[in-house]
Amino acid sequence: MFRKKKERKQLDTGYETVEKTIEEVFEKAKKSSDFSTIAPIENNDKVVVNYFQTLVDSKILQQSLLPFLKEKAVDIEHLSNLKNIIPIEDFTISRNPQQIEEALHQGAVAISFKNQMDEFALLNIGNARLGQRETNDTQNEFSVIGPKVGFIEDIGTNLHMLREHLDSPDLIFEEMVVGTRSRIKVVIAYLEGVTNPAYVNTAKQRVRALDVDTIFDNTQLEQMISDHSTSPFPLFISTERIDRTVGGLLVGQIVLISDKSSYALIGPVNLMDFFSNPEDFYLPTLIASFFKLIRIFGMIFSIFATSFYVAILTYHFEVIPKDLLGPIINSRANVPFPPVIEVLFLEVTIDLLREAGARLPTKVGQTLGIVGGIVIGQATVEAALTSNILLIIVALSALASFTTPIYKMSSAVRMLRYPFIICAAIWGGLGIYVGILFLIGHLTRLKSLGVPYMIPLYPYRKGWALGSFVRPDFTNLNSRPQYVRPLSKERYAPANAQDPDDGLNSE
Repeated sequence: MFRKKKERKQLDTGYETVEKTIEEVFEKAKKSSDFSTIAPIENNDKVVVNYFQTLVDSKILQQSLLPFLKEKAVDIEHLSNLKNIIPIEDFTISRNPQQIEEALHQGAVAISFKNQMDEFALLNIGNARLGQRETNDTQNEFSVIGPKVGFIEDIGTNLHMLREHLDSPDLIFEEMVVGTRSRIKVVIAYLEGVTNPAYVNTAKQRVRALDVDTIFDNTQLEQMISDHSTSPFPLFISTERIDRTVGGLLVGQIVLISDKSSYALIGPVNLMDFFSNPEDFYLPTLIASFFKLIRIFGMIFSIFATSFYVAILTYHFEVIPKDLLGPIINSRANVPFPPVIEVLFLEVTIDLLREAGARLPTKVGQTLGIVGGIVIGQATVEAALTSNILLIIVALSALASFTTPIYKMSSAVRMLRYPFIICAAIWGGLGIYVGILFLIGHLTRLKSLGVPYMIPLYPYRKGWALGSFVRPDFTNLNSRPQYVRPLSKERYAPANAQDPDDGLNSE
């Protein structure tokens, strides 16, 4: 067995301080069937190699490590001599049980003398690409024009792509580790001299204060470090697009990237940031502004369309034009339910179809969404469970919710429809008005890394309020948004537009 070290190392697990020795580290590792201990030299067990089969790169192990050990390791007197005979750069000598345990679980082999197992040579031959997807195309944030490249589930690759797309010496990566059972790397990226250090320090403080077993994805990290974790509204932009991430860094926001996650978190953000699409910057200003206004209108329509239907048909018939009154009466003549039951039935049906389509394989999900929507919609109308007009309104409302570029904001919009429908059924237009007051009050209380969520609308910032609803021209984008309090306010000096004839006239 291994000899216990005289000095016992302290391992901070986050829950409690636990003492471990090298002997205990290897006794626990040997319980796993994929842990191997081999003596690579035939008829000589002077040198012992320990590793997890599922974590190391077997090709490097068989071609670059074991042959050199078999040939030259017989005569070595100290583990440091291995560095001269093994062609592997990542080489460390360690006596620290914590460092040895972490290295083994990250794909390293631990080499030692059999009779002197209190010191190990750690060689990292982990296969980091094993299990990673081959392509890094964006899966959920599509764009017709512009870059298609996105993040993958490997933090090294993601940082490489960020550094490649933003070739600046001011781009800083600060690494931390989260998790007491499975330790996950989390990197905070920012532009030094641009990003306000207060946001960086706040993010680092919140990440370091986490006391969890592990995190599976950045979306979990977002909930853990948000200012208001119970709010339905996302307080960070979760994106898989490189161009959106680089754009956030350039305006002075911070980016959080964690290992095993294909999404980056951008903050601080405001509400209107969730209706901007990176594709807006690849389109002319007027076209991009029109599409952005369509998204904002779609969000408002999706929340309030069905609740106004309930309020009007339950309490406010007088607001219906005479020309529409006849068709509405005819469509609801045989419907046995009050408007609120009718609306809730269709809304729940649409959400069930959407959830079922999202969870099924792609081709089956698309077929279910199209066929299911047509069949169920037609059947409910013919069975007099709902009216034709409501079916159109609910379908448009569901369609409008898809215009939001960020999935989490789209989900929040879907959820908000239900409380407004209930309020409209109980108090009519007054209920919708009360619901709007509560919604605005909630939004004004939200903060993202300490920045008001409704800025520049509240607190009002005259220079940036209009730019929240449209995409400004590039000549007006030279200043960074002031709500992120950047250290450098100017991005570039916009060139003066020249008359097309100037070049000819100058000859």
